[in-house]
Order: sequence, then structure tokens, then C-alpha cells
Amino acid sequence: MTDADITTATADWHAWQESWDRQQEWYLPDREERFRIMLDMVEALVGTAPRVLDLACGTGSITARLLARFPDATSTGVDLDPALLAIAEGTFAGDERVRLVTADLKDPDWPAELPYDSYDAVLTATALHWLHREPLADLYGRVAGLVRAGGVFMNADHMIDETTPRINAAERTQRHARMDQAKRDGILDWAEWWQLAAKDPVLAEPTARRYEIYGEHADGDMPSARWHARVLREKGFGEARPVWCSPSDTLLLAVK
Repeated sequence: MTDADITTATADWHAWQESWDRQQEWYLPDREERFRIMLDMVEALVGTAPRVLDLACGTGSITARLLARFPDATSTGVDLDPALLAIAEGTFAGDERVRLVTADLKDPDWPAELPYDSYDAVLTATALHWLHREPLADLYGRVAGLVRAGGVFMNADHMIDETTPRINAAERTQRHARMDQAKRDGILDWAEWWQLAAKDPVLAEPTARRYEIYGEHADGDMPSARWHARVLREKGFGEARPVWCSPSDTLLLAVK
């Protein structure tokens, strides 16, 4: 099924998940690699049956890969986006291993909405860059309160080192050249994907609500990996450092 065909299959949540993955991979060609390393470190540090909090879960990309690799895992997905949560709810309907929670991560009371007080692992990817530094640091403090002793937090996201402007510019130029070629080959970008969702009979209403919440796209900060590691240690984690990186992104791991 192509992206253009999705509007004729309103209940095909698998097709929507695949379409979301293709759109995200346009921006992040190494997306699956970061997920693999993330789950490698989950296994190494907390085992193969973890209780996981999928933070800013979106459609449940992390949760889907978690459960495919670790069938005995459980996942709580938390997000505010009604359209992406609708896809997640359709995808995981009937799976007792998955709980989905609607909550605003900028609300200091959002952990009260969760079904558990502690988690073995809190995982997130390509989501928290829409927060500015101060609310992100506050969020890290709340995450530290949810991770059990010996548990882990991992964030895979854009982390920009402002001390290397020439390297950053070269990476950006190369990445955009690749993206431009993929666009010519017909890949949907962010805006086009959301236009498609807005035409779907099932997703039209939640898509309208998500635009009321976020507008076109939220803009936050993209501090360096060093900043993230320092703040996570300040907020209660014992260790924090990158365990994977690309020219633009970093997977940062913190252990409680």
C-alpha cells in the first residue's frame, strides 16, 4: 500500500505506522540503528522483561520495536498528540502489555497519570527537542524520580555542538542534499504527511485537535550531548554519556 492509498483504508493502522516510519526516515536514515542500540542497552542493563515508559511516544515506534524484541516487556506510552495517539491506540488495541496515557510533559503533575510509580527504563527518541532548556531540565528531574535504582533513561535526539560550526554546516549541507533527492523520489515530508492525515475520516478530527495544541511545529532547543549529560547527573542520575551518535544526532544513556 502506498501513502496515497491510506485514505481508502481508514482502519489499517499498520499502513499508518509504515507511512509514519517512512516520513521519519526521510529526516533520520539511521533511525532503526538508534533503536537497535537503545534496545541493546536496555537488555544489557535491565534485562529482557523490562517495564518501560515510552516518553513522548507518538505512534508507538519504540514500543513496537521493544515488544517485537522482548515479548515479556511492558510499555506505558505517554503523549499529548491526539492524532499520533490514535494511531498508537489502533496499533496496540487488545495488547495487555501496552498502556497509553494522554498527558502534557510540561505539566509538572503528568507523572500522576501513569499506571506505575517506577520504571526499569524510560525511552524517548526525536521528541524532546521541542522543549526549551529550562522545561527540559525540569522534565529530566521528573524522569529521574520515575526510574528505579539501577534503571536507565535514554534520549535519542538532535544534540548540536555549537563549538563546531564548520562541521555542523557540512553535515547540514550533506543531509539536505540527500533529503532533496529523496523528496524528488516521492517521499512525503512532515507537512505532506499531516495533510494526508487531515483527509482521513478517522484521523481528521484528532489531527485538527493536534494543530490546536501545537500549531505547525513546536520549536525548542537542541543543546549538546554534554549539556544533556550534565543536567541528567544534576537531576539524580549516577552516570550519563552518549552510547551512539551520527553526524547530527546522539543517543544519550543515563543510569540511576
